[in-house]
Amino acid sequence: MAETDHMVANEEIALERIIGRIDGSEPGPCLIFFAGIHGNEPSGVFAFRQVLDELSQHKMVASGSIIGIAGNLWALQRSERFHTKDLNRLWTREQIEDLTKTPAILQEDQQQQQEIYELLQSLLNEETGPFYFFDLHTTSADSVPFITVNDSLLNRRFTRQYPVPLILGIEEYVEGALLSYINELGYVSFGFEGGQHEDPSALENHKMFIYLSLVFAGVVDKSRIPFDEYLMQLHGNSAGKRSFYEIYDRYEIQPDEKFVMRPGFSNFQKIKNGTQLASRNGRSITSAESAMLFMPLYQSQGNDGYFLIRKIPVFFLWLSAVLRRTQVDRIFTLLPGVRWSSGEREAMIVDLRIARFIARQIFHLFGYRSKELGSHHLVIKNREYGSRTNEYRGAPWW
Repeated sequence: MAETDHMVANEEIALERIIGRIDGSEPGPCLIFFAGIHGNEPSGVFAFRQVLDELSQHKMVASGSIIGIAGNLWALQRSERFHTKDLNRLWTREQIEDLTKTPAILQEDQQQQQEIYELLQSLLNEETGPFYFFDLHTTSADSVPFITVNDSLLNRRFTRQYPVPLILGIEEYVEGALLSYINELGYVSFGFEGGQHEDPSALENHKMFIYLSLVFAGVVDKSRIPFDEYLMQLHGNSAGKRSFYEIYDRYEIQPDEKFVMRPGFSNFQKIKNGTQLASRNGRSITSAESAMLFMPLYQSQGNDGYFLIRKIPVFFLWLSAVLRRTQVDRIFTLLPGVRWSSGEREAMIVDLRIARFIARQIFHLFGYRSKELGSHHLVIKNREYGSRTNEYRGAPWW
């Protein structure tokens, strides 16, 4: 562990957009790893660089392509999360359209986004796929490794191979994440959190995750790596919390609000009703229920104070898969107060004054995520719309 700590402390941050790349001799899938989207999270950059060196040295990649993309280069150089705007909150349709219009004066974080967007478009046009996208992160609070994933059946099917907690539904609370944008393009894409920012074990978790991903996607044979050891070690590092969880609440920090998280909380910590969690402008914020705490904020930048999560029963995961495949959700528009938002039929608008009897959990079962549109309406968008399922059917994990 001390050796790893020394190695990280003395390694320079990659200053090129492409951290590295390996192409196999045979055609195969294209795996794209993002790292350093936040500049205070360099562990993924180091881990990918080390894995790439080991892969090259032992000639382990027989097919497909592996590409590493560095995120916010400006922020990585300065060990800051971002300049003025979080690069992982800029990937909405509106903001991407602004990038593609007549060039304007962009702030530093937007310039970084524009470069990544252009690179991403060229890779999608030049590579054959199928594509897999991974985003490597760390957390400000102490944490076991875990995966955050948009809740599509395609993502569920791939990510259940990993021996770590799987968190569904973050896209309902965090707008403009890079991988949410890629998910809407229909590809397998999700994030991996390796641990706390300064914890040397985060780098080892990232390396094991990368190796397992290469095996699961079929570009490296599992006999070439200590596959079973990595599975067991990641499972142990996640403290046996392997399961699907859903986010059901978030504390959003308001502009000009002074938010301070109370010290000592960690990810997946169980809290009781009435627990003092943080302070807002000097006044205490307490839990209104017993819950499980997720991603408490222990850094100066960001507006996500904390989330609350709960375990999803296996029965509901099975039921939602059945309901999504049958597409009986189309009957929603026969109900009063529910209509399609456009002719493409990928989203519906729900008038809560009329259809208030429909709970969000029902939408989740049918594969929809919801977003408030004013005080009386919800926009619910189908997570399965546009999914490129057929492109992955021949994969070894299918």
